[in-house]
Amino acid sequence: MKRFWGFVIKEFLHIFRDYRTLLILFGMPVIQLILFGFVITNEIKDARFAVLDLSKDETTRQITEKITSSGYFRLDRNLHTYEEIEEAFREGDIRLVVVFEPDFARRLESEKVAHVQLVGDASDPNTASILVNYASGILNNYLFSMNSGAIPLQIHPETRMMYNQELKGVFMFVPGLMAMLLMLISALMTSLSLTKEKELGTMELLLASPLKPIQIVIGKVFPYVFLAFINACIIILLGWAVFGVPVRGSVGLLLFESFLFISVALSLGILISCITNSQQLAMMISLVALLLPTVLLSGFIFPIENMPMVLQWFCHIMPPMYFITIIKSIMLKGNGLFFVWKETLVLVGFALFFILMSVKKFKIRLS
Repeated sequence: MKRFWGFVIKEFLHIFRDYRTLLILFGMPVIQLILFGFVITNEIKDARFAVLDLSKDETTRQITEKITSSGYFRLDRNLHTYEEIEEAFREGDIRLVVVFEPDFARRLESEKVAHVQLVGDASDPNTASILVNYASGILNNYLFSMNSGAIPLQIHPETRMMYNQELKGVFMFVPGLMAMLLMLISALMTSLSLTKEKELGTMELLLASPLKPIQIVIGKVFPYVFLAFINACIIILLGWAVFGVPVRGSVGLLLFESFLFISVALSLGILISCITNSQQLAMMISLVALLLPTVLLSGFIFPIENMPMVLQWFCHIMPPMYFITIIKSIMLKGNGLFFVWKETLVLVGFALFFILMSVKKFKIRLS
């Protein structure tokens, strides 16, 4: 029996000495609890909205102030014409536009009925539906505080959803799944490439070859770039043919952005393979470190503005966040490079950074 307990104590000591095991046992549950606790919520705060006030009276100003002070919305700008609504949505910052009809206060006072149009950006159908419901509730609360006469006042909200009239959830999931699959599969495939060479003992052949480190890294990446690009084309084609997800923008620009994101993912996979010694560790890092952040911190399912500021900072170092923004902008809104050039430059920066870090780590390990 003493031998048995001695063996158990030895196993405890082995676990306590291995920081990787301790990190998995205690670190991952804490991190996942914090992520899921803060990220998974249906409540939206500080969503940006715009106002097209064709009446410009005291009543419309009071309603606008009530919407702004609710905590759910933040006034981004005031519009002057209907044409500016499309432009505001295409820029990607505005989630909702509130349109007051002309003579709003006079109609409410004389006819006891006035109309408000709530225009939502339905490229993210869940968020658009929630925001329209929030705005409708605020209008109802305003009416409840104003109704004191014999004939109750009425405000009829008219809902209009842009880019996704039927609020199909697949319009949101196809771009997000495309980013998740390309990131996960591409990074996973390439992260195993160099670690496989190390485990099989064929690294000496690469060391003895006349190839430079940058040539070896690019040579490892290139076949997967081609295969992953075919995968991206299949996803786009299936989304259009099977689920009816439109491609309103340039197909050439869409394919270019997909190629760029694939390059980022593959470069990240090469970096992971350069800093690991086993395929098992490379696979674990690729699955754990990329899957959850891509799903939770990219805006794929949960709006980024709902998250605490610290998590929002993490979101901005996630390449999938920029790719999902680009895909939705091109496929659903029909935007060109002028509207996504900032996100494109960020992806280029990620690709260059990961490639340079891979070459640096490769040199260190081969010296």
